[in-house]
Amino acid sequence: MARLEPDRTLYLAIRDTVFFDVFTEPIGQVLLDNQRLKLLVFEPATEVISQWIP
Repeated sequence: MARLEPDRTLYLAIRDTVFFDVFTEPIGQVLLDNQRLKLLVFEPATEVISQWIP
């Protein structure tokens, strides 16, 4: 993807429960702090985006 469309920004879409399970742990905080991981957090039942983390 980076070769074909280098200007495109990629986001990882994850369920809100996964976000709270993984990213509230210390290792998850490290991933968020280095700002290399872009996330889209959603609630699957309502299909609503709850967080957009650039």
